Amino acid sequence: MSVVVVSAGLSVPSSTRLLGERLAAAATGQAPSDVRVIELRDLAVDIAHNFTSGFPAPALADAMDAVTGADGLIVVTPVFSASYSGLFKSFFDVLGVRDREALAGKPVLIAATGGTPRHSLVLEHALRPLFAHLRAVVVPTGVYAPSQDWGDKGLDARIERAAGELAALTGALSAASGGTGGGADGGGAISVTRGGAADDKFDARNVVPFEEQLAALRSAG
Repeated sequence: MSVVVVSAGLSVPSSTRLLGERLAAAATGQAPSDVRVIELRDLAVDIAHNFTSGFPAPALADAMDAVTGADGLIVVTPVFSASYSGLFKSFFDVLGVRDREALAGKPVLIAATGGTPRHSLVLEHALRPLFAHLRAVVVPTGVYAPSQDWGDKGLDARIERAAGELAALTGALSAASGGTGGGADGGGAISVTRGGAADDKFDARNVVPFEEQLAALRSAG
């Protein structure tokens, strides 16, 4: 299982990166040094230039290719102004401009760090809607780690639970697509069984957003 961590931490060392590495190690069983971690602070200038030029620098292009090609994704941001950081959002903005289907159907584990437990809902009101909009498959458990939780068994339990969900979801989607990342039909479709027979195909990348369905109904009426 290929898992990539996207960390928007700014400090060195970074608790944001550390959380991402712990999640990846729990999901894959690999040592943190064997997991690809994309540090967005190293790409800040390239991301800004991409907005103005429309072309990614080689390092940014390599990072976007790694995210697109991963079997699963772990995204971690510090909390700024009760939401994800601007750098975090900007990376996924330029990724979406480059390829709007980059995260479609991809398992994503969302996580965040902050100085106080009061910002724990950032996962639900900011990160989960963002990746739902990008048509990713977000695992049920997100992990928020305030400063006082480091070293606490509760954080360890949340990490294990979320990592297990990511591993299970990634494995299930890989098996459903024949283990080739796209399946024999090239679509990464999942068989939907009704009455004991697989009679339908579901492809997360072909889901029509609700806003478009609503607009179509209004125009038809």
